[in-house]
Amino acid sequence: MTTGKVSAGLMMYRLNNGELEIFLAHPGGPFLKNKDLGYWGIPKGEVENGEELLAAAVREFGEETGLAAAGEFLPLGSVVQASGKTVHAWAFAGDWEDGRTPASNLFPLEWPPKSGKQEWFPEVDKAAFFPVPEAMRKINRAQGEFIVRLQALLGTGR
Repeated sequence: MTTGKVSAGLMMYRLNNGELEIFLAHPGGPFLKNKDLGYWGIPKGEVENGEELLAAAVREFGEETGLAAAGEFLPLGSVVQASGKTVHAWAFAGDWEDGRTPASNLFPLEWPPKSGKQEWFPEVDKAAFFPVPEAMRKINRAQGEFIVRLQALLGTGR
């Protein structure tokens, strides 16, 4: 059982011509639409009461990408983001068609602000694989540690 702000997610990776690439998702909605460096992250979400962390990570990955995660899940531990939220992560090998739009869940938001109108936005508006150096620039600073840990597990670090 977990308390406080706790999320769980999956970091999908692939080897492309021998180079490690990391799959990252960009949060949807109007506030982060034009934000890039430091705003991408692993597909993740809040752990429901009584839910196992890995089960939550697999569920959230599916909800945010439309893909079913499968295979061996490598534990990457947890990090604490600047917001105070603890994120637990696992890595798995997978693939994604370049240029594909995520089939993400939607969330409601009053938009424009104070308009009284409710709009629906995707939790994730885009997702892609990035080579490690680019992924490290795009990912939420705290989550960058997951890339470092994955490189150590795979023996691909420099």
